[in-house]
Amino acid sequence: MDWTSRFAAAYGRAPDVAWSAPGRANLIGEHTDYNDGFVLPFAITERTVVAAARRGDDTITVASTAYPGSASAGLGRVVPGMAAGWPAYPLGVAWAIAQVRPLPDSPGVDLLIDSEVPAGGGLSSSAALEMAVAGALASLWGLDLAVPELARAGQRAENDFVGAPTGVMDQYASLLGQPDAAVFLDCRTLETRTVPLRLGPAGLVLVLADTGERHAHAAGAYAARRASCEKAARQLGVPALRDVQTADLPRIEGMLDEETFRRVRHVVTENARVQATVVALEAGATKTVGRHLTASHRSMRDDYEITTPALDLAVEAALSAGALGARMTGGGFGGSTITLIDARRVPALRAAVEDAFAAARLAAPRISIVTPGPGARREG
Repeated sequence: MDWTSRFAAAYGRAPDVAWSAPGRANLIGEHTDYNDGFVLPFAITERTVVAAARRGDDTITVASTAYPGSASAGLGRVVPGMAAGWPAYPLGVAWAIAQVRPLPDSPGVDLLIDSEVPAGGGLSSSAALEMAVAGALASLWGLDLAVPELARAGQRAENDFVGAPTGVMDQYASLLGQPDAAVFLDCRTLETRTVPLRLGPAGLVLVLADTGERHAHAAGAYAARRASCEKAARQLGVPALRDVQTADLPRIEGMLDEETFRRVRHVVTENARVQATVVALEAGATKTVGRHLTASHRSMRDDYEITTPALDLAVEAALSAGALGARMTGGGFGGSTITLIDARRVPALRAAVEDAFAAARLAAPRISIVTPGPGARREG
């Protein structure tokens, strides 16, 4: 059953429009986005579709093929704090758009969400949902929303409606993804450029290992990392940690407590790794990227302390199988790893990871080749 028939089954009529948007994997650049730094994500081929139809009133109703029931409210009553769980994301996007753009006279809509992006796996199922909803609502409401407006609506939904203090990386990746390419985003200026990955000519693939551990970005640990960075920026007298360079680290070490300094060191060195990765990719030196990925993971493990034993095990097993590099991808505290490896070594990688997890008495991760794909689009 496709999204058209699913919508008809839920609402008794055909949808007027449908938009889809992909999840994303982050090649490198973790927890740098809310520090005004640099990130290098790419869209994945797994997508979320949102089918939508106009109503004759001001009510917005959201339903999902993955969850029973639905949520409904008049758009004038959609405010932060009025919804929890998955409905908060689409309702939050509608609220965010309504804060900055006038809506038509009867703006009511019915939405049906159908997603193949795994929730909580570090692949930003939330951004895929937000950008598909934003595209569908903009189409129904006759709004010409530029990429920054769409991305900002998703971020405001997460920050102000859901309560997750995330940056804007995921939304830009979901909107701007292209096949066999990553999106280099400057999170301060919001300037972007497409960076070719050239995986095929190099004989390489990217492999995801989903550990099955699930995280929640609204939980305290993520918020604590962001608060620590903001505190450090104030202590150092800079607008954001983006303004600290690697050469500054020896000088500032004595200005911060030990834990805060480690948080800063991760962000500063991660920004440098992102830039080095972009230089390597644009020079066609794809095989040299692996060492930056591995260094990123170790920084997240030791300085930012956002990995888990399962994520660490997946990375070490991948490296033992001959991977060029591997790291946790996503916000941390669970989710997936991403590995750069010769395509011929994928069976060895799979065996090494599965054996390591079996020896640790952990359930085997779901291992799959991840393919960079296109960004958000109208489907019908």
